[in-house]
Amino acid sequence: MSDLLFPNASIISMVLLVLAEAGVLQFTGRQKVDWLDVIFNINSGHMMLWLFRCLEVLCYGLVVNHFSLGLFDNVPVILLWLFTILAWDFGFYWLHRWHHEMRPLWAVHVVHHQGEHYNLSLGVRNSWYSSLTSIPFFMLLAMLGVPLQVFLAVSIIHYSWQFFNHNALTPNCHQATQLGWLEKVLITPSHHRVHHLNQKQYADTNYGGTFLLWDKLFGSYSAGPEYDVGYGVKNSRLSCNPMRESNLPFLRLMGFCSFGKAIEGRYQSSPWAVGAGVILLFMLVLGYIQQYGYGIEFITSEQAVLFVLLAAGSVALGGMSDGQHWGMILWCSVQKAA
Repeated sequence: MSDLLFPNASIISMVLLVLAEAGVLQFTGRQKVDWLDVIFNINSGHMMLWLFRCLEVLCYGLVVNHFSLGLFDNVPVILLWLFTILAWDFGFYWLHRWHHEMRPLWAVHVVHHQGEHYNLSLGVRNSWYSSLTSIPFFMLLAMLGVPLQVFLAVSIIHYSWQFFNHNALTPNCHQATQLGWLEKVLITPSHHRVHHLNQKQYADTNYGGTFLLWDKLFGSYSAGPEYDVGYGVKNSRLSCNPMRESNLPFLRLMGFCSFGKAIEGRYQSSPWAVGAGVILLFMLVLGYIQQYGYGIEFITSEQAVLFVLLAAGSVALGGMSDGQHWGMILWCSVQKAA
């Protein structure tokens, strides 16, 4: 279970798969790859997301250790795992559905839906706060007594399948070749593509993470249109800055700003230069995770400073992607401080 505490191998594999798929799509001409979009998706908040993921794990541990009913203390392991796999997915269904139906939660989830290119990089595109708003939905598992390590392992299983469901290489649902009987049991890329279409009647369907059962049971399943009508959220993608995109929906919700116009870059940023910066920052993030893991109970000043620098680096790369001079200045400052 050590991989659950130090999941560097999993994270590296995920990013390599994102880049490999993008390369295949570009080489074969199946999709015109927007490399700045891929960079934004990878850079969309790994540090803040990791902080709140740590908080999620901390909260789960506190509940299961101090408030658990202990219902699974003497249950066979296979039953514990089967229950957790199903219950986790049931909780995710409602988590996901309410993130579409409640405006404060949609302000978090909209970042994931803004991506206009359906590929694996979209699977890692998230708001800074997506782990934070997940906390209440899984605490019932902790109260029932599902051990933390089992919860983490099941989370990885489900999130891995959801990551796969964002790939652009499996056939569309209306092509002759699909995934066979899996299409009737599991959420597959063909189902999830419908959920990412830019028309509300389709985006508000197919909420399931792994099993198709919940959408069928609660009436939210949709086969989608005969042809894709485009992905994303209309008139909402404004910048490549993860800090701006994670916080702007809340400012709009509170009436502090309107949708406004897209940011105009002062210069044409190079995807290769920004990409090199993202890879460098990503390696530093892996070092941070290896050093500190999920530990946030006793944060040292060194850990706090490193966290702030890495978060600032993510924002700086977003500014550079937008062609803003302040992004380059901030990036140079972060490098100097590091």
